[in-house]
Amino acid sequence: MSSEAGEAVGYQFGPALREQVRANLARLEPARVVAPEARAAAVGVVLLPDADGRACFVLTRRPAGLRRHAGQWALPGGRLEADETPEQAALREIDEEIGLRLGPQTMVGRLDDVLTRSGHLVMPFVVWAGPARLRANPDEVDAAYLVALDDLDAPANFFQTPLLHFRLVSSTVFAPTAAILLQFREVGLHNRQVHLGDIEQPRFAWR
Repeated sequence: MSSEAGEAVGYQFGPALREQVRANLARLEPARVVAPEARAAAVGVVLLPDADGRACFVLTRRPAGLRRHAGQWALPGGRLEADETPEQAALREIDEEIGLRLGPQTMVGRLDDVLTRSGHLVMPFVVWAGPARLRANPDEVDAAYLVALDDLDAPANFFQTPLLHFRLVSSTVFAPTAAILLQFREVGLHNRQVHLGDIEQPRFAWR
């Protein structure tokens, strides 16, 4: 399902895509960040189909009343609890935020750790959810959206200036979420060995 530059693909949800993503991520050696002072968090690039069978991922919008990162676009996830592994935290947060109760067998790969300007160490995982209905928890997120992988892969939706970002769900998604999605796209979909490095985040995300 990989494509030549600028060529539309049409990602359909199914076993072939799952194996492609799993195999590509297995070739990646995710960068690990050691930052004991940071607040550890885990997020999921959650893959599932829409009503037409198109492969999608879940994007959430954080509630406007939060003290930190209010109204920002994010992947389902949150901080680790005591004695919890990053994998367990990601799955627990996915359940709490969007109502998908998934087991460890749904994990298909891991991406680079991200140390954010706001002092969070984010550990991203790619999760294969299968057909399901999202149930956004209003205490956790304002809304949850299915975004087609076709839209993530479309060259017209990706920008590198002035800061790296995607145009998705009629809005702008900046780093760190955009950086995680970029690595997932490049590695998971196209087997291009890309690492996140030092991708700058907008100032409103520093707090």
